[in-house]
Amino acid sequence: MSNLKQLQLVWQLYADDNNDRLTTSGYVNPVEPSSWVDGWLDFNPGNPDNTNTLALQDPKRSKFAFILKTAATYRCPADRSTVTIGGKKIPRVRSMSMSQAFGPGDWLDPAGFGANVSSKKYKVFYKYSDITVPSPAQCWVMLDEHPDSMNAGGFANMMVESSAAARIIDFPASYHNGAAGVSFADGHAEIHKWIDPRTKPKPTYNGNLTLNVLSANNKDMIWLSDRTSSRLR
Repeated sequence: MSNLKQLQLVWQLYADDNNDRLTTSGYVNPVEPSSWVDGWLDFNPGNPDNTNTLALQDPKRSKFAFILKTAATYRCPADRSTVTIGGKKIPRVRSMSMSQAFGPGDWLDPAGFGANVSSKKYKVFYKYSDITVPSPAQCWVMLDEHPDSMNAGGFANMMVESSAAARIIDFPASYHNGAAGVSFADGHAEIHKWIDPRTKPKPTYNGNLTLNVLSANNKDMIWLSDRTSSRLR
């Protein structure tokens, strides 16, 4: 919780120092210039992003580095994911991801994961003042992501228009007895307990978790969707 609160504070300070402009989630590859964090995580020992703490401290690669100098803040102490290099297990550098409501926004199309990039049906936040519905106290920004779901800095969850069509695109972590830390745009963070077993697959620490799966009537995905964005009028 302490790490999430620190990241959330720096997220706000960045906006304060940049005329209300927010960092983006960093989903696209290569990462857009305003990405909050750089790097693509997996379990490949040949991928330097998995263990490169210097990238998190470089303002050219990670926008929070202008003030946040401690790379350990990006990792939840409960995260047990490692990469084996030369017979030694080395912790991966990041456990948290940012909502893709702060970024390009194509994922918000409920027809599918980026299925129709021209639909623009849901609001994407580029400035702090854009966050009105949901309110800052109800709009989530960062959360702990499942280690086998982790890749780039963005966390995708499709907006739920029909509960029967709910999907899990990226999986949240469930380190804390079936719960994950979640931070919100007003600066607070909380531990949220997931209630649907489909939201909580056991980590295998190999990245083989299937993403973007149908999860009909999943109350966790509905909860997350309600706190992600709102329909454009």
